[in-house]
Amino acid sequence: MKTVITSTGNSLESEFDLRFGRAGWFCVYDEANGNYEFVKNMNAEDSNGAGIKVSEKMVELGVGKVISGDFGPKAKDVLDKFNIQMVILQNEGATVDSVLKKIK
Repeated sequence: MKTVITSTGNSLESEFDLRFGRAGWFCVYDEANGNYEFVKNMNAEDSNGAGIKVSEKMVELGVGKVISGDFGPKAKDVLDKFNIQMVILQNEGATVDSVLKKIK
């Protein structure tokens, strides 16, 4: 299964982003092989609809779980529709690496 962790940057040392639709980056972790990659959120600066567009991106990436600080109602609807698990984590100041270590 693939898990996404919202991130402020494109490295493991980047800070965990509490925002879902407006997160700068997504760390896509593949639990099957232990690999990860960072994907830039192209919708972070959209004036509206970012949550829905990002949720659709999660479907496109084949994600089974998303870890973020919060999810808007429209994003939740899309993620629920595609059975993508949402994990809310309120660890402000945590790094992507520290979140990864918790789920490994």
